[in-house]
Amino acid sequence: MTGATNVRRMRFQGKRIFITGAAAGIGAATAELFREEGGTVFGVDVAESDGVHRCDVTDPASVRSAVEAAVAEMGGIDVLANVAGVNVFSKLEHMTLDVWNRHLAVNLTGPMLVTQACLPHLRESKGNVVTVASISGIQGQPYNSSYCASKGGLRLFMKAIAVELAADGIRVNMVDPGGVATAMSDNAMVGMEGQGEINFDHFNKMMGVLGGGMMPPRRIAEALAFLASDASASTTGAELIVDNGTLW
Repeated sequence: MTGATNVRRMRFQGKRIFITGAAAGIGAATAELFREEGGTVFGVDVAESDGVHRCDVTDPASVRSAVEAAVAEMGGIDVLANVAGVNVFSKLEHMTLDVWNRHLAVNLTGPMLVTQACLPHLRESKGNVVTVASISGIQGQPYNSSYCASKGGLRLFMKAIAVELAADGIRVNMVDPGGVATAMSDNAMVGMEGQGEINFDHFNKMMGVLGGGMMPPRRIAEALAFLASDASASTTGAELIVDNGTLW
């Protein structure tokens, strides 16, 4: 192993990382990568599993309890990675209020609650926040209006607090993925059952000019790690688009 590789692999040596949505998909890939590079990870998810603590990001009490447990175990928090999310497609005429509210609760309110709870510890460590937004928060997509709305709101929320928290030395950045091969993506179409004909033209174009189909979660984890590392020490309020060139 070369010296340069050694440096890269230890970007998070001594860093304490809190990750939501850590049981699967992008969250699990991110937890794995941060650990590989020396970080101590406290992963949470609504689906508790080995090495992942239970936390419902939509419940303030659950969030506070998880953050307190993380700080008790790690001694503080240097990096917060907001990864937890949901996505269920629906035609507008079939959209239920429950589906709409669930997207906003998990994808928008959840990151607000978690970031708020971690804030005192991030102030102490001069840490940073990285968040998984989406190209769905940049461009409109058919059958995906509630998800687009939640991710669009998330992008501007993160940009706003990036300005607000800069004085505290806290950086706030985002990754906007395109199509990623996760269980969430696989199950998104479940909500379309019984809703009539579906036009897939738009989604076929989402493979982007680079092609290659749905991306592995590790590619998004790598982007999050770059923004969370000292290599991005002068970067805040930014978003890194990783989408195979879909928005080109």
